[in-house]
Amino acid sequence: MAVLLERRFLKQSELAGVPFIILMGSLLHFTYEMSGMNPAVALISAVNESVWEHLKLPFFPALILAAIQYARLRKLYPNFLYGKAVGVFSMPVIIVVGFYAYKAVFHSSNLAYDIGLFMASVAAGQLISYKLVLKHGGKPVNILPIIALTLAVVLFFLFTFNPPHLEIFKDPLTGGYGVESRIRYTV
Repeated sequence: MAVLLERRFLKQSELAGVPFIILMGSLLHFTYEMSGMNPAVALISAVNESVWEHLKLPFFPALILAAIQYARLRKLYPNFLYGKAVGVFSMPVIIVVGFYAYKAVFHSSNLAYDIGLFMASVAAGQLISYKLVLKHGGKPVNILPIIALTLAVVLFFLFTFNPPHLEIFKDPLTGGYGVESRIRYTV
């Protein structure tokens, strides 16, 4: 009976996670500016309109949801960390692939497509996570997901303030990179 209740909790929290991540991610699009450009808020919020900064929008809310779920589900699902990590990482990957694919076809970006892509990436990531968490196979792999998620957080933090000068990091509105492009744009 307890196993069924926990499975129900997993399913409901993964489903509820879709609107949670979408809502929180949407808020993170604006929190940096609303905070008066607070550097601490910049770490998890989009600081400009680059593709890279938009990858924070699903990543950090999904990571928060995973931490909440982990507290309750870690003992029942030995592959929880693996499943959640793959789900969390799939969201930014889907956004990058989808964005550059539709941009290659249509030769421009489109806000409606961007929003739809964001929402689809969240739903797909939650589904992937759910399916993988339920899989019980072999010895659980827990250290690798922790290392990968930690590295991703470090890269998001680092590249907010010191991004490489690559297309994915370039703000299409200002032509700048990272937090500096936003400061120059508003001054």
